[in-house]
Amino acid sequence: MGKRLFLLIATNILVMVTIGIILSVLPIGSYVTASGNLDLVTLLIFSAVIGFTGAFISLAMSRWMAKMMMGVRVLKETDSLSPMERELVERVHKLSRAAGITKMPEVGIYNSPEVNAFATGPSKNRSLVAVSTGLLQEMDYDAVEGVLAHEVAHIANGDMVTMTLLQGVVNTFVVFFARIVAWGVSRVVREDLAPIVHFIAVIVFQILFSILGSIVVLAYSRYREFHADNGGADLAGKDKMIHALRSLQQYTNRVNTEQSSIATLKINSKKGASMLFSSHPDLNERIRRLEAK
Repeated sequence: MGKRLFLLIATNILVMVTIGIILSVLPIGSYVTASGNLDLVTLLIFSAVIGFTGAFISLAMSRWMAKMMMGVRVLKETDSLSPMERELVERVHKLSRAAGITKMPEVGIYNSPEVNAFATGPSKNRSLVAVSTGLLQEMDYDAVEGVLAHEVAHIANGDMVTMTLLQGVVNTFVVFFARIVAWGVSRVVREDLAPIVHFIAVIVFQILFSILGSIVVLAYSRYREFHADNGGADLAGKDKMIHALRSLQQYTNRVNTEQSSIATLKINSKKGASMLFSSHPDLNERIRRLEAK
């Protein structure tokens, strides 16, 4: 999910800034009164339009973006697949049916030595589960089953939609406060420079506040990981889910986490303030909760 979330947040920031620039150039939704003051109600509505539009456009693009940026090769049952590839598709579809998903997710593989898997897509009926070649090489049958069950649980839980709604709320406040600050900055410069200063300040503060706002989104992501672990345990069995996480522990012990991307289920050993920018909770805590399940 780490890769999926990074793509969603990055796309969201890009889309939202683009929409903001377009609307700033066009005479639409003016929130500055004739006297030069801010109309906060109009600004809040303007911010919500930009915020939720950006979030939902990012959601709609998520599956396409993942395929393009990660180089995912979608495995189609009608294609000539290797036994391993056909088994991967069948396992994802079997878990999806067990989770109550009616339209099977697309299944894909991308070439990467890192151990990674993610699920993405705008809805349960338009989703994608992708795994790296590194994951298939490093993990045994039961561990892969646990990882796939975890990703299918994200789809069944509708995590992409709930994350998008939260992102829309965060975006609204990002746009709202960025424009208030930009308006304040433009008031302390020469009148002839105020429009260009306001325009630049909006972009700068919107990007800055988006990064800060991602802390809220990432905190919710960590919360949802525990639910996906529980869902994976229900689908594949608790032992397989725990085995998958323990296999990831063993893998991280063999690599230098300072230099390598350890991204399957976004496993990491970050502590303290650095956890604010982690999309997944501590691995030991995930295992402990599953063992207590």
